[in-house]
Amino acid sequence: MSGALLQLEQVRASYGSGDVLQGVSLAAAAGRVLSLLGRNGAGKTTVLKTIMGVLAPRAGSIRFAGNDITGAPPHRIARAGLGYVPETRGIFPSLSVLENLTVAARGAAEAGGEAWTLDRVFALFPRLHERRHGGGGRLSGGEQQMLAIGRALLTNPRLLLLDEPTEGLAPIIVDGIEQILRQLKSTGLAILLVEQNLPFALAFADEVAVLGKGQVRWSGTAAEFAAAEAVKHRWLGL
Repeated sequence: MSGALLQLEQVRASYGSGDVLQGVSLAAAAGRVLSLLGRNGAGKTTVLKTIMGVLAPRAGSIRFAGNDITGAPPHRIARAGLGYVPETRGIFPSLSVLENLTVAARGAAEAGGEAWTLDRVFALFPRLHERRHGGGGRLSGGEQQMLAIGRALLTNPRLLLLDEPTEGLAPIIVDGIEQILRQLKSTGLAILLVEQNLPFALAFADEVAVLGKGQVRWSGTAAEFAAAEAVKHRWLGL
């Protein structure tokens, strides 16, 4: 994709002797939402970990905003403008909500953009403001997800990586998370979403990529994916 904000070219990565990612190429554009779909074990989480430098790629290249970030340490990648919300959420249970947020706050918005501040995060997530002095370990699953997203936003990212944000959450909480992500998209924030909940993943996606056995098996617009019945059947089991 010409002018892509994030570009992966033939990325290979593994946790041992066998490659989990077997030449993944994909691109995410500025201000748009890319949903990465696939069955369990397809390598979706591994893609995000490799982008963020949590897992070093064995081959291939990763570029962000025109800069090569292949194999860079996670802190440098985060400072380059990528915000990461892992599947585990990564909340510090012994710290308060306020401490969880402030420990990650850094950076500034790009020229012309509105910086993410504590006040802005609390306006987006009023529940976090109510619980700001409570311990992170005492939050519900939905509140922890809000905290994880809020903490990532305070790094002032250009691209937000989300790994299974609805997992284990009640439908009413999922609806709330969807509305939040719609709001974030409306601000121009690019999002790369890994999600098993297909209706959620497609609700606000611009592009879709389908991962299967460590490779991108299909990619296109969300509208094209809606009509790609053979792809859904073969690679998602639908």
